[in-house]
Amino acid sequence: MALVIHNPVGNNKKNVFKALIAAEYVGVKIELTPSFQIGVTNKTPEFLKLNPLGKVPVLETPEGAIFESNAIARYVARLKDVGLFGTSAFEQGQIEQWIDFSAFEIDINIGKWLGPRFGSGVYNAEMEELASNASKRALECLDKHLSNRTYVVGHSVTLADIILACNLLLPIQKAFTKEFMASYPHIERYFWTIVNQPNFRKVVPEVIQAVGPLPPPPSKGETQHPVSAHPHPHARHAPKEKVKKEKKEAPKPAEVPKPAETPKPVEDVEDEEEAPVKKSKNPLDSLPPSPMVMDNWKRLYSNTKAKDFHLAINGFWEMYDPEGYSLWFCDYKHNDENQVTFVTMNKVGGFLQRMDFIRKYAFSKMCILGESPPYSIKGVWLFRGTEIPQMVKEECYDVELYDWTKVDITNEEQKALVNAYFEEPDEIQGVKLLETKCFK
Repeated sequence: MALVIHNPVGNNKKNVFKALIAAEYVGVKIELTPSFQIGVTNKTPEFLKLNPLGKVPVLETPEGAIFESNAIARYVARLKDVGLFGTSAFEQGQIEQWIDFSAFEIDINIGKWLGPRFGSGVYNAEMEELASNASKRALECLDKHLSNRTYVVGHSVTLADIILACNLLLPIQKAFTKEFMASYPHIERYFWTIVNQPNFRKVVPEVIQAVGPLPPPPSKGETQHPVSAHPHPHARHAPKEKVKKEKKEAPKPAEVPKPAETPKPVEDVEDEEEAPVKKSKNPLDSLPPSPMVMDNWKRLYSNTKAKDFHLAINGFWEMYDPEGYSLWFCDYKHNDENQVTFVTMNKVGGFLQRMDFIRKYAFSKMCILGESPPYSIKGVWLFRGTEIPQMVKEECYDVELYDWTKVDITNEEQKALVNAYFEEPDEIQGVKLLETKCFK
């Protein structure tokens, strides 16, 4: 029997994502229940044999059923040793530590804080303040931990990263705007690094960060209707309706009061399915035609051997069209932070991963310079158009972490620096070249 997850379509997505992403890493296939109705399917005798509480998700395996999303993810991650549980007993303990931290300090507190604002339970200002303070304390702790790390444990993605990123999905999509996350820059960098990992992107739809503030709190005794996240950052939501609590009346003699409904967990109102949004045409496709073709340059660059690379550089300047393209130097603003080699390399790798959406219209060589820390991150970018595309500024937060200078191609020194970035000599401007990464 294949592995099967029982879960309603469009419900508790992040709890299902944990197992599905782990499955991508270990190379196993998990089937999803094609039709599942909450309140119906999970009340049947067959389902209650899998989970007596009737909760979802549930993983059905050849040996039996497993419920609770973190337990399911742990089971899947252990099906094959690919490093999701670290490389030592100590790392395994740390991974378990951060999984628990993600559940009890991040997920639960943020759920209590944001839930009533998005339709889960009755709003209480005092309880919200307590949950908000607890959430921010946990975020501060996590941000400090990530200040000199790419991943929460070790030097590669582990199950702790998968579960933590999944638990941050909903708040970042619905509440944690770019302005809010400015207080937690290392979490911001970490989150986008993880969700842009190839195995993560196979499972999770495009992640759009919240662009507006939290909805106002309901009045006393009122609850908000659930609000769905729209896949486009500039789309408007329908006005939020409020359901007023009816005034209490004296019970009729023969009438038995109905028990109060149990508030749904915040994750149960996570993302309602919406009609797909038709993608608009990329504005860069509307630019005037250029004699330079980006793919021709990328092909020339890729096919030229190192000993003949001067020929590729000559070819670049022959085809370069300053009216249809532009070159830009970038210099990381916080090079004093680059104290650890692999963290610095991962920082550059994450930046390039997050620029994937512009790959068709850009080319770059990013260089890490220095024999010892702190290392410098510098590079050169080729963009379609005479300015840095607006979509790059809007969609990749890393852009703000760099100083950008447009290359003056009439300046021979600047042209020589472009050539050096492309050619990868032992030193650039007298500083040892440690590592390069190419975006093409």
